[in-house]
Amino acid sequence: MRSVAMVFVVIFLLVPADFLLAADQTEEIQQEQTRARQQEQLNQANRREQLEQFKRDQQLNQAQQHLDQVKQQTVNQPPLQPQQQQQQQQINQMQQRLDQLKNEQQINRVQTELEINRIQREQNLPKQDIQLRQLQMEQQINQLQDQQRKFQIQQDLNRIPKP
Repeated sequence: MRSVAMVFVVIFLLVPADFLLAADQTEEIQQEQTRARQQEQLNQANRREQLEQFKRDQQLNQAQQHLDQVKQQTVNQPPLQPQQQQQQQQINQMQQRLDQLKNEQQINRVQTELEINRIQREQNLPKQDIQLRQLQMEQQINQLQDQQRKFQIQQDLNRIPKP
């Protein structure tokens, strides 16, 4: 009887330890899977941002080329008449706006990279997930704002009369 009681005591002591160990391992595996999923999401956000930035740079370069063509046409004209002076002033303003947009995009690019790095260092997985979603929303908002500004610049460029 005493040996049977000892067997039950041993079983009751060992089983919960094994069960707890298995539960801990399961939790660790789940956390690792969550980390891997979030890292992949961060990588996707980074790739998406790089692609969008490339597109924005291309569009800005096209606008810059268009503006450069208009400038060149203006330079090749005889001495500036009042109308041409106004056109030159519009061209200068357009260049300033285009330069400002380029600078803002550079700042946004650096801020996004810093944000991605900060999110990657976050240890709290639910908090990291929230931060990642916020970053994705911010990226979408920035993209739409950039598109709107580029569209406005392009419209203004198209309004400048050709010499």
